[in-house]
Amino acid sequence: MDEIIRSQIFDDALYELITRTATELPEDVVRALEQAREDEDEGSTARVVLSKYLENIDLATKRKAPLCQDTGLPLFYISLPGCMPKDVVKEKIHLALIRATEKQYLRPNAVDPLTGRNSGNNIGTGFPALYFHDSRPGELVIDLILKGGGSENVSTQYSLPHKELDAARDLEGVRRVVLDAVVKAGGKGCPPGVLGISIGGDRESGYRAAKKQFLRQIDDTNSHPLLRGLEERLFDDINSLGIGPQGLGGKTTVLAVKVTALHRLPASYFVTVSYMCWAFRRRRLVLDNKGQYRIE
Repeated sequence: MDEIIRSQIFDDALYELITRTATELPEDVVRALEQAREDEDEGSTARVVLSKYLENIDLATKRKAPLCQDTGLPLFYISLPGCMPKDVVKEKIHLALIRATEKQYLRPNAVDPLTGRNSGNNIGTGFPALYFHDSRPGELVIDLILKGGGSENVSTQYSLPHKELDAARDLEGVRRVVLDAVVKAGGKGCPPGVLGISIGGDRESGYRAAKKQFLRQIDDTNSHPLLRGLEERLFDDINSLGIGPQGLGGKTTVLAVKVTALHRLPASYFVTVSYMCWAFRRRRLVLDNKGQYRIE
């Protein structure tokens, strides 16, 4: 495996992962958008908007063009056998991002907050985001999410109890603040979106866990019965708000709601809401120790 990650095979695999993530939505997301269109009334604004989304997806795939002008912050979740050199993987990812940016699959998005200068190649301090995890020997798995700024801007975090919303430290309190987050986001997060929610943890771990929920399939089922029930209730409640695609009204405001929970300090009860827009760009690279890989 060490030789493979130093080879051209790994370079090409990473480049394909990035370019396909930028230009092709996963099948589960496309199916959800198609179903959302069918659920809207014939001739409605919501149905027209969803039809345009699907037309955009088809054109981007055929032309190998970015799905959205904001190609987002790359989030890499890397499951790496413990003996493999992380520095080599990091360098290879950086080179693949630079290559994809030069070929205009990605917009240069890495901006220095102190000088306002764009690096021009999507490489900067903390950019991209890389999260390493140990995996079983013989297999390297890399999940990539491209998260746009619009959806990131409407992501938020609450501390319970929340007096103004009459939200206590319980699941009903969680429900109330999540609904508040969606109402405040309105159409600014480019709905219909997907919500990743974390209950508990600290401020940093809450955001990380909430974003990691985006690795789940749209139609999967939460194994925890309480969280499964909360996901189902939030899905129904949010879609009854009438915000709809682009905030222009309709029956579908979210395609899915994904919730996890972390142990917390007695003094803290955080609810973290991460928003993902309709252009839900994620892909997975699986590379084995024979140099064979696939993009899922």
